[in-house]
Amino acid sequence: MINFNEVIIAVAVVGVIGIIVGIILSVAEKVFHVDIDEREEAIREVLPGSNCGGCGFAGCDACAEAIAKGNAEVSACPVGGASVAQKIGEIMGVEVGEMTRMVAYVKCDGTSDKREVEYNYFGIDSCIYADKMPGSSPYACKYGCLGFGSCARVCDQQAIRIINRKAVVDESLCVACGKCLRVCPHDLIELIPANSKHRVQCASLARGLEVKNACTAGCIGCGLCAKNCPNDAIEFKNNIAVINYEKCTECGACVEKCPRKIIKVYG
Repeated sequence: MINFNEVIIAVAVVGVIGIIVGIILSVAEKVFHVDIDEREEAIREVLPGSNCGGCGFAGCDACAEAIAKGNAEVSACPVGGASVAQKIGEIMGVEVGEMTRMVAYVKCDGTSDKREVEYNYFGIDSCIYADKMPGSSPYACKYGCLGFGSCARVCDQQAIRIINRKAVVDESLCVACGKCLRVCPHDLIELIPANSKHRVQCASLARGLEVKNACTAGCIGCGLCAKNCPNDAIEFKNNIAVINYEKCTECGACVEKCPRKIIKVYG
């Protein structure tokens, strides 16, 4: 036989517990409430959502928060490019100047037919693993592209292919997210202006004779490119020519004077 008094008591207890929990949750919501900037939510809506980290923050949410708080530029998202920056600028009420499109560039032209091999590598197809082998490379040049595709595997845009054991970037697909830069153990990839026509295809820190013995596509540090540049746009850092694209006028003098032809013309 059902004892209605016990049922009523049970219902009352549950009701009281529900009221207490509701009060606790209400108080907690007020105590721990965090005001969200409406601009942050609006910015998050226009970001591409790739969460690639190319902006330097831990995903699109963190990027949106940083922009809304003024801790990052409205152009912080490399994947979104100028169109997204323009939308964010409208949200933040700031003007967005002309943006230069950036692309990843591999500073090496040492394909398998141009470089000397010191030993055969039979390990995992990974630049990171190959870099841990003796000399950090099975090739005579210890600074060049290992060609095992670590950069290609992390590229969400499939903008990198391995051709003749060297990484090649398809600039029409590249969004400058920077993922490839972070996985290259030889720091061979950098972001440069997409409209740059003259590029140094070497990053070897070795001296001239050592470079000659290791690869036919290496910079020997002769300095002729820098000496003949009318705009002082080339300097040498650790035996390698480096182009300052802010000074470069694309005159082509460096290309003409380079005896190794490692400064190439693009576009």
